Amino acid sequence: MQLVVARIGRAHGIKGEVTVEVRTDEPELRLAPGAVLATDPASAGPLTIETGRVHSGRLLLRFEGVRDRNAAEALRNTLLIADVDPDERPEEPDEFYDHQLMDLDVVLADGTEVGRITEISHLPSQDLFVVERPDGSEVMIPFVEEIVRDIDLEQQRAVITPPPGLIDDRAEIASARDEGKDES
Repeated sequence: MQLVVARIGRAHGIKGEVTVEVRTDEPELRLAPGAVLATDPASAGPLTIETGRVHSGRLLLRFEGVRDRNAAEALRNTLLIADVDPDERPEEPDEFYDHQLMDLDVVLADGTEVGRITEISHLPSQDLFVVERPDGSEVMIPFVEEIVRDIDLEQQRAVITPPPGLIDDRAEIASARDEGKDES
């Protein structure tokens, strides 16, 4: 399985370093020296990380064969893609990789369908599930313990207990559920 782990930003200095926007929870593993990453667009790579360092809170990388500012600038906006074993799990039992959460069904504690996770948005304050509702609309669910009560990878579902108003009017959900029972 391939996952986007970073996006290359602007060149830094004159010796081929670039800033990167990290898109992985494990940059020390995925963006370590020696890592070989596929790219999008594919014409830019594969790229092998030669060095990495943090400067003023930003990760800077240098790739083998990229020796000057012009070569580094030509890589701007390129996505870096790592091969990941689909069965690989984070060390902590309550942590998940994005690919494990994608396409999970989202349900309320009583089993009422909310939708399906289509994206995980990593914001500075918290992560969000972008959930596509059955009607095609989207709702954002904060990935916090108070709301996301259970992630069951075997059942392929996330159980949530949202506060009133987060996903929509609870009465609408109950009404829709009751209508479905009447039809059976």
